[in-house]
Amino acid sequence: MRLISHPFSPYGRKVKITAQMKGVYDDLKIEQTDTSLPINETLRAENPLSKIPVLILDNGQQIYDSPVICEFLDSLKQAPALFPKAGTERWKTLTMGALGDGIIDAAITQVYERRFRPEAKVEQAWLDRQQVKIDGALAVLEANPPAWTTGPDYGHLTVAVSLGYLDFRHEGKWRAKHPKMVAWLDKFAATVPSFEKTKPQ
Repeated sequence: MRLISHPFSPYGRKVKITAQMKGVYDDLKIEQTDTSLPINETLRAENPLSKIPVLILDNGQQIYDSPVICEFLDSLKQAPALFPKAGTERWKTLTMGALGDGIIDAAITQVYERRFRPEAKVEQAWLDRQQVKIDGALAVLEANPPAWTTGPDYGHLTVAVSLGYLDFRHEGKWRAKHPKMVAWLDKFAATVPSFEKTKPQ
């Protein structure tokens, strides 16, 4: 299988952690692509949305984006189960994953606002709007850090990657007001070695 991604992509990091947790990482051929180009025809040929990551199966089938890829990889081996199959636990896991992805989405939007606009045209109100989303999600997590029993699932790893992205691109400013989640992330990193292995440099 081919995985088109970038070392700095938090969505790609989710997929790589999933693959390592499932024991299928060695089955992936990872291909780096440039997402900063106005038009990347090679990437668009694999995903018409021109987004990463994209997983291309041996039969040529393209799977995107990261939540779908992660669930596909989870289906390849029975254990550890990262996506509950049904019931309350499944919706809980998917909702936690959506919360983590929401943090990433807002944080990336802030990065892009500064990266792709001239400084004089950066819209502070738009940046503030994204920060409200991040702060709200962090408040919910800090009030009730998401526990696991047998092991972390997809929801947990997505939240972990979102916090890792805030460390990478936002100087870890979230840490000062969220000590419970700092301890939670340390526990996750100790439990899932691939979190440190996939850390962007």
